[in-house]
Amino acid sequence: MKELFLLSGLGADKRVFNFLDLSEYNVHYVVWIKPYGRESLADYAKKLLPQITKEKPILMGVSFGGMIALEIAKLIEVEKIILISSAKTPDAIPSYFKFMAMLKLQKLMPSNAIKKPNEMLFWLFGIDRVEHRNLLTSIMAETDELFFSWAIETISSWKNNTIVDRVIQIHGTKDRILNLQTADFVISGGGHFMVVSHAREISDIIKNVIQ
Repeated sequence: MKELFLLSGLGADKRVFNFLDLSEYNVHYVVWIKPYGRESLADYAKKLLPQITKEKPILMGVSFGGMIALEIAKLIEVEKIILISSAKTPDAIPSYFKFMAMLKLQKLMPSNAIKKPNEMLFWLFGIDRVEHRNLLTSIMAETDELFFSWAIETISSWKNNTIVDRVIQIHGTKDRILNLQTADFVISGGGHFMVVSHAREISDIIKNVIQ
């Protein structure tokens, strides 16, 4: 069986992968750990390496997790990287991320703004089904505020200009959080939460690209 290491998105956990059919693979979930100071994504990726326990793994990252997967792939040899609703380079990161981080606005946000999603956040994620809203609400309620604040600032200053080989990018046409530029597979109507809402389509793509 292929070894598949999964990296969830910012403020998310392994539950976002529960809707995918990954039964054909040995699945490992990479767990977020506490960042220190203002360490970069590259430095943070080094701290996660002990969790990558197989040679030439396949890394699959959603959103923020995809950026970390790219940084890990600069440190070790990987068979493949699958990006879902993520970015290959900082060009895909909207200017409001950088503006928010520049003014440190994420540090001024009250905790309930992070832990209690509202209609605006549901819209940004492209979520309209009640069960998907409930899942995001549950995940966000458990989000570490310091990790969230660090990640927003670090994403905005990400300096990656290296296009790693063997990257497969899956992106939705209605992603309102990370810009759709070029992608290997485009999911029509897919929003930023499409790993859940369009799980069947994405599962089929994964099976096709992992041989």
